[in-house]
Order: sequence, then structure tokens, then C-alpha cells
Amino acid sequence: MNVLPKEINNNYQGRKIALYLFYLIAIMTVVRSLIHMFATDGGAQSIATIPLSSYSAEAADVVVHIFAEWGLTQLLFGILYIIVLWRYKSLIPLMYLFILTEYSGRLFLTFYKPIILEGNAPGGVGNYIMIPLALIMLVLSLRKTKKNA
Repeated sequence: MNVLPKEINNNYQGRKIALYLFYLIAIMTVVRSLIHMFATDGGAQSIATIPLSSYSAEAADVVVHIFAEWGLTQLLFGILYIIVLWRYKSLIPLMYLFILTEYSGRLFLTFYKPIILEGNAPGGVGNYIMIPLALIMLVLSLRKTKKNA
């Protein structure tokens, strides 16, 4: 099994823990996306602790709009994850590579383009958890179980 399987099918051969965790990540991705799209502040202040109340109304509206667009992107990824779980489980290692790349990019951008926050945003803390977790799950999703060896 590899990240780019020769045949894309619903035959997942990796470790079960990576499969089960991917279900949780898919659900989390969809829920998070809907919060960003539909919460009044897009989760920018209430969750990410961005001090919108100290911004002009126009600037705050831009941030909320960008969070909503980000939520739409997350929703598309969440739908892709669900499709993979439903029909194309052989692509789970590739999805873990995408997750690893996304969270690594988020962490890089945190240092490259820092912003002022009023507290510790769960997403910021999540980057430090998701990067090693995605890497471990990528490796486990590539390891065939004895039954599939």
C-alpha cells in the first residue's frame, strides 16, 4: 500500500486506528467548517480569540467573511473525507498526507505572518497536536495488517 495506490477502491489495508481516527477527523472538519460559515463572528473572536471588538466594523466584517470562506474550504475537505470513507478508503494515506501538509502549513504561517490574539486559540494548539498525529497515522495507514499482508 502506498500514498498513491495503483487502484483506487474501498479496500483499506492499513491499521484500524488510522481508519477510526480518520472518521473523527472527518466529523471534526465538517463541524468546524459549519461553525466558521454560520457563527455570527465566524468563530474568529469567540473561538480563535481574535480581538474583533477592537477593530473597526469594516475590518471585523472582513475577518468574519474570510473565516466564512475558510469554513467553505474546510467543508469541501470534509465532504472529500466523507467520500473517501464511503467509497475510496484506499486513499486514506493520501488524505493523511493532505492533513499533515495543511497543519504544517498553518504552523508555518503562524510564524511567518503572526497575528495578535487575546488568548490561546484551540486551532493554534491543535497544530502542535495534529502534525505529529497525522504523521503517525500516515505511517500506520501505510502499514498493512497481518490479515492484508
